[in-house]
Amino acid sequence: MRLPMNTFEVGGAGSASPNRDISKDGRRNRAEFYVMTHFRLFWWVIQKFGPTNRWMNRFLINTAVLKIPPRPEPLSTMAPYTSWDSLTDRTFDGRHLKPKPAGDLPELTRVTELFRRGEQTRLCPKSTLLFATFAQWFTDGFLRSDRTEPRDYRKNTSNHQIDLCQLYGIKRSVTGLLREGRGGRLLADPDTHAPEEFPPRLCMPNGKRVRAFRDLDVLRLEMCEDKHIPGLFALGGDRANTQVGYAMMSVLFFREHNRIAGELATAHHGDSEWDDERLFQTARNILIVLLIKIVIGEYINHISPFHFKFSLDTASLARMTWFRENWMAVEFNLLYRWHSLIPSVIKVEGKAIAAKETVFNNDILLKRGLGPLFEDFSNQPAGEIGLFNTDEDLLFIEAASVAQGRFVQLGSYNDYRANCGFPPVDDFDQISSDPAIQEALSRIYGNAHAIEFYPGLFAEDRKVNSALPPLIGRMVALDAFSQALTNPLLAPRVYKRETFSDVGWEIIHQTHTLSDILNRNVKDGEHYYVSMTRNDWQRGN
Repeated sequence: MRLPMNTFEVGGAGSASPNRDISKDGRRNRAEFYVMTHFRLFWWVIQKFGPTNRWMNRFLINTAVLKIPPRPEPLSTMAPYTSWDSLTDRTFDGRHLKPKPAGDLPELTRVTELFRRGEQTRLCPKSTLLFATFAQWFTDGFLRSDRTEPRDYRKNTSNHQIDLCQLYGIKRSVTGLLREGRGGRLLADPDTHAPEEFPPRLCMPNGKRVRAFRDLDVLRLEMCEDKHIPGLFALGGDRANTQVGYAMMSVLFFREHNRIAGELATAHHGDSEWDDERLFQTARNILIVLLIKIVIGEYINHISPFHFKFSLDTASLARMTWFRENWMAVEFNLLYRWHSLIPSVIKVEGKAIAAKETVFNNDILLKRGLGPLFEDFSNQPAGEIGLFNTDEDLLFIEAASVAQGRFVQLGSYNDYRANCGFPPVDDFDQISSDPAIQEALSRIYGNAHAIEFYPGLFAEDRKVNSALPPLIGRMVALDAFSQALTNPLLAPRVYKRETFSDVGWEIIHQTHTLSDILNRNVKDGEHYYVSMTRNDWQRGN
């Protein structure tokens, strides 16, 4: 391995270390990262004034998206060539690069071992468990691999939109099962009351499915030894009950839907045009926009290492060249599998619970309460995204992810670096500063050009001041901005007061964070700490 370049130069990935050669970070990338992470006063002045802030927000979003060739993609996972069907049939995933038949690849079991966690979780200095939970819950709404048997790794069940199908389901028939039928509300457990409502139970006390919900999908229920699991919720998402943090997020947005519906019903009481259907649809529109606003203003800003803070912009982005119809790519699906964020032990009310014990266990939420559980998750550090940091109980998903990349013939890690504006690496010390990762990659792949897409993503050092390694961060920026900001509800002729009503318009503009939503959906007088960022985080980590 070569000697590193000047270790005091800001490379944009990991902390300065004599174990990483930054020569393949790219001079322009290093320069951009330096400017965006220094000159705090300059960035403060930019954001202090509305016109300059809006211009810079648009400029930086546009720059981030155009780092990678934008949609429409010439290929999908349907076929290795372009056809009308491949350009229109979105039951197949999009793809950034054409399929590339692989040569001899290492055994899947050897590659999976790259992800295995040691005795302790390696913690992220920036992120909390709430960030991990939100990331999983949010992306499961649109990154939906087809799970019908026999499995076809090329296909998906997504409509490719941020639409809160976690609550409402993909199909109208499912949405209908979950509606109360009056006041625009979603069905609630009759034994709970606003603001601390919960969704209705999926099963009766004897474990049998409630007849009204027999058509709801429940993913991975077969994983549990005891099929008579209490506390499962009837919600539109098939993953709604898979983990207590997932259920926690769904319950929050369930409560907010019913709260918004109540405000709309009060404001339009006696108006015959505002029937149950209009109240429901308007509340749903408002809630989807609130989610997108939080994704841009809180989630993306947590991920970003920059001084500049991004915000929701609907004014002029529709004129950008990348403003095209959403189509989730198979690469995006894979790069978002951040299993290393999940610590092996989760603390609830100060008590340690093995992460596997939180699976299909909504009783934790029911007993602890929504506000206190959000606070527990906000006070616990997440794991650090990277190799050698996935809990043993999640390794089977890592293996399936590597296998999916092979099945659809993804290009190499270096192919995707080049596609995203990073020079291809020639050696392992240009990827990671960790000697153990360098040695393992060398032993398994032999040379850096042979590294596969999925392991390569997680081999990189985490970016300084960010939650993510650099290649994942760049690809997330492309899809987060270009697929969130193209939502139909943000289109210039749609994103108007009349679409959301006076009440909804005010709710949208007065809501900025998850904390805002949570603390208006718990008992009056209670206020809970909600944060994706650790309260002890300091810049430079």
